[in-house]
Amino acid sequence: MNRSRKGFLWEEMTWEEIKERLETVDTVLLPCGAIEQHGPHLPVDIDYYDAKYLARKVAEMCSDPKPLVLPAIPYGVSYHHEDFAGTISVTNNALSAFVYDIGMNLAKQGVKKIIIINGHGDNAPTLNYAAQMINRDARIFVCVDTGDTSDTDIAKLASTPNDIHAGEIETSTTLALRPEAVQMDKAVNETLDFGSDFLNFDDDRSVSWYVRTSKISNSGVMGDATIATAEKGVKMWDIMIHQLVKFVDFVKKTPLEKLYQPRH
Repeated sequence: MNRSRKGFLWEEMTWEEIKERLETVDTVLLPCGAIEQHGPHLPVDIDYYDAKYLARKVAEMCSDPKPLVLPAIPYGVSYHHEDFAGTISVTNNALSAFVYDIGMNLAKQGVKKIIIINGHGDNAPTLNYAAQMINRDARIFVCVDTGDTSDTDIAKLASTPNDIHAGEIETSTTLALRPEAVQMDKAVNETLDFGSDFLNFDDDRSVSWYVRTSKISNSGVMGDATIATAEKGVKMWDIMIHQLVKFVDFVKKTPLEKLYQPRH
């Protein structure tokens, strides 16, 4: 079997191979992450690395023909972490325009379904806006998964409330993939309690609100990194990958006109 039939990484294929693949599959995955502080114990590439890893693992496990995986976008909307060194943030306008241009270009090549795999929660409003604009102008299917397909299940494996950044979950998932990148001797517990369900980040009744990380955390951690384990991380990755595979396979196999509810 030649590489054009077997491969799914857009960046490793020739233009002829990509053209051939687009004749058999109309679905692409676009990983989007961030380069930002993740406490004193984790590297700044967590969101970028994880989005890229997830997209590739999902494509690998999907049925044939595999969805194509686009080169990952490393930078995200991370202004709230700028008080900590190492964070590189772009504006909402810059990210949304960039993603919009990518989407419109893909549509011109025959792509009918774009699944944006978002590794950074605070990218979500911007990516959703870009997805809306691509759908409006190109009339193709575009969606954003910011853990929506698996968050409910993963939350059951973690015991820390408001564990939203560099805490139990992200430290566990990193320990599972690359333990050499984690400095557990520097892990801290900065569990957040805002005194109101409406402000708690993980409550179903919470409102969307924004704050600079340095206002609520001294270390940059929001959660409890000290209780993270590789065993938890393995289970979390298994959930994320398998849930997203089910969704991507459904989208890939369903004709564009049937993804929408028939009017008759």
